[in-house]
Amino acid sequence: MNNNKSKIDTSIQTRDLNDFSEMTGNLYETIAMLSKRSDQIAVNIKRELLKKIEDFTGEGLDNMEEIIDNQERIEITRYYEQLPKPCLIAINEYLNKQLVYKTAAEVEEERNK
Repeated sequence: MNNNKSKIDTSIQTRDLNDFSEMTGNLYETIAMLSKRSDQIAVNIKRELLKKIEDFTGEGLDNMEEIIDNQERIEITRYYEQLPKPCLIAINEYLNKQLVYKTAAEVEEERNK
């Protein structure tokens, strides 16, 4: 499990809007970029969770094994419930300059090379 995600501050913070237009030059483009990144993070977290829960599905388990499996499922579920929201992770990545911003023209130019 990725512990970097769990170290993000989840408290409510006032943010300076000027910080969000540095990379793109436009606040609305930044919001769109953060929205897309947030969706990517949410999908990745969901896949990771489903993959871990999938390991516990099986037939022919006796009662004791089912109890142990349920406890492990509960622990996994609690971990994922305590993770910060995907939008907070995306904002944290943006503010720590871990995201790369490219315009559609730049992407097209790279494809043509």
